[in-house]
Amino acid sequence: MPDTPDGPDGAPGAPEAAPHVSIVLPCYNEQDHVVKEIERICAAMDASGHTYELLAIDDASTDDTLARLREAEPLFDHLHVVAFPHNGGAGTVRRIGTQRARGEIVVWTDADMTYPNERIPEFVDLLAAQPHIDQVVGARTQEAGSHRFLRVPAKWLIRKVAERLTNTRIPDLNSGLRAFRREVSLPYLRLLPPGFSCVTTITLAFLSNQHPVQYVPIDYAKRAGTSKFHFVRDAYRYILQVLRMVMYFNPLKVLMPIALWLVGIGAAKFVFDQVRTPLYIPNNTIMLLTSGLIVGALALLADLIVRSRDGA
Repeated sequence: MPDTPDGPDGAPGAPEAAPHVSIVLPCYNEQDHVVKEIERICAAMDASGHTYELLAIDDASTDDTLARLREAEPLFDHLHVVAFPHNGGAGTVRRIGTQRARGEIVVWTDADMTYPNERIPEFVDLLAAQPHIDQVVGARTQEAGSHRFLRVPAKWLIRKVAERLTNTRIPDLNSGLRAFRREVSLPYLRLLPPGFSCVTTITLAFLSNQHPVQYVPIDYAKRAGTSKFHFVRDAYRYILQVLRMVMYFNPLKVLMPIALWLVGIGAAKFVFDQVRTPLYIPNNTIMLLTSGLIVGALALLADLIVRSRDGA
């Protein structure tokens, strides 16, 4: 992706103008449909009039995805293919893609034909029309993935935990289609995990730091190819990432309720113990009170560290 293309005489030319939009497209074993997805995205963006670049990043695919991308690159003026030597995960692809992006607005989406990528210009227009909005997320109106009977309740539970901890309604916590302002996202890119929970992370990072997020209802199609989602492993990572992100930005939300419950139960048990056996305090009562005080102290200490870090 040269920034200063050579002029007719071989001398360095003028710097290439930065596009308004950068679309980051992770590709892993998508050989049968990746070119169709690129065609769909480029057709929508060409019709929109927005200047853009499409960063198709092959995450060390084991099929012919990279070969298909290399064949397609000369056919699309705005397509840039990046090949990773080792598989880093969707989060790593999105992080590096966003760091390399030159556009003011960055779009994340998938190459598996599930998201309505023809609507990407609509997301960009919403950001352009509303300067106070920093991220637009496609909120899926249905679940069409594998293990649907397990994914739906698990995602509902994780989303409710995230809503409780952020005091924000979140229609879709881990949608893969979103557009956001690159400058706002830069401080949070280092927090992105390598796996699928990177989309959860960027949502919680924005919400926890008072960056407004708008949700737009979208359809969600059955994916092409084979799903890379592993229910038990990825569900565990989603829950862990929600707690980790809220702890990172607002530890009082996680720890202080636990501390207050322990102290409250311990105090109630202390009163009960004194009524039943005056002047005698059982060990479990002492443990409840002590544990509550320790967790509360840790919550205050963690909050102090967060505030000191933000102010540094």
